[in-house]
Amino acid sequence: MDKPLLEITGLASGYGDVQVLWSIDLDVKDGEIACIVGSNGAGKTTLLRTISGLVQQSRGQILFDGQDITGVGPNKVLQSGIAHVPEGRRLFKGLTVRDNLLLGAYLRHDRVEIQQDLDYIFDLFPILKERATQDATTLSGGEQQMCAIGRGIMSRPKLLMIDELSLGLAPALVDRLADALVEINRRGQTILLVEQDVMAAFELASRAFVIETGRIATSGTTAALSDDPKIQQAYLGI
Repeated sequence: MDKPLLEITGLASGYGDVQVLWSIDLDVKDGEIACIVGSNGAGKTTLLRTISGLVQQSRGQILFDGQDITGVGPNKVLQSGIAHVPEGRRLFKGLTVRDNLLLGAYLRHDRVEIQQDLDYIFDLFPILKERATQDATTLSGGEQQMCAIGRGIMSRPKLLMIDELSLGLAPALVDRLADALVEINRRGQTILLVEQDVMAAFELASRAFVIETGRIATSGTTAALSDDPKIQQAYLGI
């Protein structure tokens, strides 16, 4: 059996004396869309930040593409092939849409292919091409999310992690972004999505991990979890 692209075992982390994650076990298969869901404050963002090296783990192991990246810094995590689209977009004020996108490729030196990827982002999100010379932080919330996702893609990651895709966005915009993620996944992009809107996440992902108070409460295919009465009552409003 093929090993997972990302494999996390016994992971614990937090902030100072405050432990947030407790013995997390999680894996992401190459080419899939997987999601981490749970209520606000459950530890979803902390988990992504720990994978990215922004939060130091206290226990456990993170293997990515056969390499141990436990405890390495954010630059080495990015170099290994993991791109993180953070909650709140975090675009750079004073820089254009185009420059924000190109920052995603700052570790790359293949200029022709960088331009090809930039053209692909503009095809995927035509509004970004129209606004290419505009300060990225003056875009609408949905457009900023497109730019943040595009910036992540520009690093040519093996794994694209997206924190709170739908946060603060109208349903029509969430649908547009979801369509874009399906499109890039068809091209072979593996995606790990953190999402508070469980229904939206289940429509996108093939597998899900439900996190509660810093622990994985349950996991499985999204089809199976959608039929679980406990999940329906707690997260789907059924």
